[in-house]
Amino acid sequence: MKPEQIQLTAGIKVLDTKLGTRADLFQAPSFLVSLNQPINHDDDDQGEILAGTLAWSGNYQLQFEIDPLGNLRLLTGISPYASEYYLVAEQEFITPSFLFTYSSYGIGTASRNWHRWARKYRIPQGENNRLTLLNNWESTYFNFNETILTSLMKDGKKLGVDLFLLDDGWFGNKYPRNDDHAGLGDWQENVKKLPHGIDFLTNAAETIGIKFGIWLEPEMVNPKSELYENHLDWVLKVPSRPEYYFRNQLVLDLTNPAVQDFVYSTIDGMFTKHPMVAYVKWDCNSVIYNAYSSTNPHQSHLYIDYVRSLYNILNRLRNKYPTIPMMLCSGGGGRVD
Repeated sequence: MKPEQIQLTAGIKVLDTKLGTRADLFQAPSFLVSLNQPINHDDDDQGEILAGTLAWSGNYQLQFEIDPLGNLRLLTGISPYASEYYLVAEQEFITPSFLFTYSSYGIGTASRNWHRWARKYRIPQGENNRLTLLNNWESTYFNFNETILTSLMKDGKKLGVDLFLLDDGWFGNKYPRNDDHAGLGDWQENVKKLPHGIDFLTNAAETIGIKFGIWLEPEMVNPKSELYENHLDWVLKVPSRPEYYFRNQLVLDLTNPAVQDFVYSTIDGMFTKHPMVAYVKWDCNSVIYNAYSSTNPHQSHLYIDYVRSLYNILNRLRNKYPTIPMMLCSGGGGRVD
């Protein structure tokens, strides 16, 4: 996410991504255009700035064209790459919103405009204070037990954090999640690490005086998992070709309604079975490499339908749980949009 500044000259400059998921990992769908002078990050209150972003969590394309008359044209939207989309009579296709702001007082004002808009119109309870949290990942990675976790909770309370978040590694039994090669998709507590289950941890957090949150990666699956064994048709994979793995995992086919229900039920089940869970970290650590759906009749619809399916799941969850914070992590900023 380190900013890079270039001069727009005659012709077309294109920023895009074709990763499918975690599409913003290497290039955010956002930009700043200075209309009268180079941007000075040491003096962010100077200059005329046009800032824009595309409200889309998949493949996108931003085009900046300086025409022969010196006019700047912006063309933004879904990337056309492998995404020819067929419509039947009377069917609507709604394109993503393009959000922009103008500032005559530099990038500082443009940035504050974004923050003000997001707090007011986009982030649930955006005007409230954000939770501070302690995540066990960098401390333990996959190697933890109930004693270690409760000790970290106590340390977090001493530091004054609001919430303890249990990260990757808490699930899987036939294929325990002891590293990133197995277990992804099998969302039941690992009985060796957590013999007393998640409720033991939520109760411990309540006793200590902090909230409890948990990590899931519901769009993904390890080949070494019960989910993969039982539902191979739920996985994006190209027929008659070797599977290609990113972080030893594959992407589930969200365009399949059964997969959408599974992903929704995974998160919904976490909240209904463990009502004291107060936060979810929703990760996404793989791009779409094996781009083929066994259920979608138009393969060129995959990239678009995947994002729409993700939004459908998130909307269902938000409607049922309007106040529970959910962070879309994606390896850091892969879904910064």
